[in-house]
Amino acid sequence: MSTNILTRVTLAKSASIPLASVPGATKDKALAAMAQALDSNREMIISANKKDLAAAEKLVEAGKLSKALVKRLKVDDVKIDEMIAGIRDVIKFEDLVGKTLSALELDSGLELYQVSCPIGLIGVIFESRPDVVPQIMALCLKSGNATIFKGGSEAANSNRTIFEVLVNAIESTDGMPQGAFALMETREEVNEMLKLDDYINLIIPRGSNEFVKYIQDNTRIPVLGHSAGICHVYIDSRADIKKAIDISYDAKVQYPAVCNAMETLLVHEDIAEYFLPQIGKKYNDAGVELRCDDRSFALLKDMGFIKAILHATEEDWRTEYNDLILSIKVVDSLDEGIDHINRYGSHHTDAIVTEDKRNAAKFIDLVDSSSVMWNASTRFSDGFRYGKGAEVGISTNKIHARGPVGMEGLLIYKYALLGSGHKVADYAGKNAKRYTHKKLNASLADKMGN
Repeated sequence: MSTNILTRVTLAKSASIPLASVPGATKDKALAAMAQALDSNREMIISANKKDLAAAEKLVEAGKLSKALVKRLKVDDVKIDEMIAGIRDVIKFEDLVGKTLSALELDSGLELYQVSCPIGLIGVIFESRPDVVPQIMALCLKSGNATIFKGGSEAANSNRTIFEVLVNAIESTDGMPQGAFALMETREEVNEMLKLDDYINLIIPRGSNEFVKYIQDNTRIPVLGHSAGICHVYIDSRADIKKAIDISYDAKVQYPAVCNAMETLLVHEDIAEYFLPQIGKKYNDAGVELRCDDRSFALLKDMGFIKAILHATEEDWRTEYNDLILSIKVVDSLDEGIDHINRYGSHHTDAIVTEDKRNAAKFIDLVDSSSVMWNASTRFSDGFRYGKGAEVGISTNKIHARGPVGMEGLLIYKYALLGSGHKVADYAGKNAKRYTHKKLNASLADKMGN
């Protein structure tokens, strides 16, 4: 274990303790300083990003990096404006640290409070997107969590510059602890981080399927995230055709390189003959390659305008393309559509287009995904669009946090029991006292005079 890595992680772990109790007003001052620092250092940030972009273009030419990753890598004034807006949105959020979630009287003078608190030290490992740094740093700061960042080597200059600008702003704010945020820069440091389960409480990976799966398979630290975004849109027999075309086009074409873009289109057989030629032409005009089951292939292959059409394989139903490629299947029923999604999907985001409320309710109840949509594009599955200001990632886990995870997913809770000499022995045996278990309309902060 590198002494340098362990020193920085130990310092961040130590800083997580005082950070957990920093008042909300102080954290908001630090966030405001972060936003101002980004605005004041635009030229330096964009200059650093240009170095990364130049190196990335060479990697694309050599076939070692995709164009989609280069697109995510770019930082310009518009992107910096978005970073600043995200931080300012976080300032507006209620400070949830120390919030009483429930209060219960166990007996007279014996009261139990469930109170939200930070997770502690979080490790964030991500690829290609420098805007992840201010997004997650803002949410972690507001929620009182110290954070270790590790970005991809393709964004090293951008990440380092943005990180230093933000940390200088935070640590120059009175009342903020030093060393709560640290940056790792090498692949070796990632492997060292994954061994530090005595220090790091949670890992949040953001990147490709293979990248996230590697993290999940190589650490004992809990991992929050998803390893794939295999999202579906199901067009029901009772669908409004205009809505179906608009939604299925948006879900695939608006931004295909992200995890909430549709990868498989499912169409009820009763509407397929009418719907598929119309959406097929729009996909063709947008340059989408179609990979079709036998029934959809038969409906589209002779349509003249379809230039890129292949027979789907079993592997296509399990593939996240992150590109202008779409698999299509005609199904006999809503039940078959739901079964297909639950079998092949990644429990990320899936949508139904229908005017039948009962069919929509059944889909919402039975599709086992972190987000389900009715007459809306899968692309809405996003922390900013869900009103979280930003997100630390999208989780398909079924414990702690699920779906787009904002600040609430960076908090856990503790129990505080207030008594006056109470003993368990008094509640056992022949003349045992009885618990009242009465709900209280009170907060720990008020009780403690905070």
